Amino acid sequence: MELTRRSLLKSFTATTAAVATAGSKSAFARARKSPADDAVGMLYDATKCIGCKTCVVACKKANGMPDETPNGLWEAPVDLSGKTKNVIKLCRDGELTSYVKAQCMHCVDPACVSVCMMGALHKAAYGVVEYDVNKCIGCRYCQVACPFEVPKFEWTKAVPKIVKCEMCKHRLKEGKEPACTEVCPTKAVIFGKRSALLADAKERIKQNPEKYVPKVYGETDAGGTQVLYLSALPFEKLGLRTMGDEPIPAATETVQHAVYKGFIAPIALYALLGGVMFRNRVNKVAKSEQGKPPKEVQP
Repeated sequence: MELTRRSLLKSFTATTAAVATAGSKSAFARARKSPADDAVGMLYDATKCIGCKTCVVACKKANGMPDETPNGLWEAPVDLSGKTKNVIKLCRDGELTSYVKAQCMHCVDPACVSVCMMGALHKAAYGVVEYDVNKCIGCRYCQVACPFEVPKFEWTKAVPKIVKCEMCKHRLKEGKEPACTEVCPTKAVIFGKRSALLADAKERIKQNPEKYVPKVYGETDAGGTQVLYLSALPFEKLGLRTMGDEPIPAATETVQHAVYKGFIAPIALYALLGGVMFRNRVNKVAKSEQGKPPKEVQP
């Protein structure tokens, strides 16, 4: 039977599936990661936010981000972009409204770090997910991997980079807090150790159960995040996806490692490609010989 492209793909898929299935039961399964003892974070209480966007202005000033407001009167970007690391959005649930602060969630086990082949995105001091432009090759895998759609690319620049909140890492090194938490007039967003912020959030729910959804978003979601949320509206109405407690890399890395265990899958692929090339060559020779008169046999 002729070895076609379709049969090649079927064979390769079967091979990788078999290896992945075997590997998923092996030592390639990842150990669940926990927040570092010194992990810092933010607690955003949507019930306290008045939508003043002072945090947005402060973030841009502290990080040297360009203005996105045409008239220059007030900084009001509508979403995260290559020019904005932090934004306040207005959300609705019927007649009810709420503001929500969007920025990097600084996941305990970040998908962006998992897929970054050069280590440009990495976990640094205090569990902050930092970005090293000197290691970035512009593959943008982090954009695809992030379940919160946070990393943004500078499409308009000749030498672009990835843009995301790094929790004002330069300020942290100076013993300061992030610019956004420092200027919030209502303390809708506060900074501190993640463990203390989580305890604070749970206490607020306990003291005012009628005020909040009975959950701290980010405690375990997607493996846990260092930016935590409290809200009166369902979190999905704020654009915070329901993803379960498993970190994204727990599934993706297990499959990747299983597929490439001992380079079995690539070797299988090369073997199949070699078979296709050999079969095609044989068929080509056979077709070229068709219709030719038989060679005379010399006495």
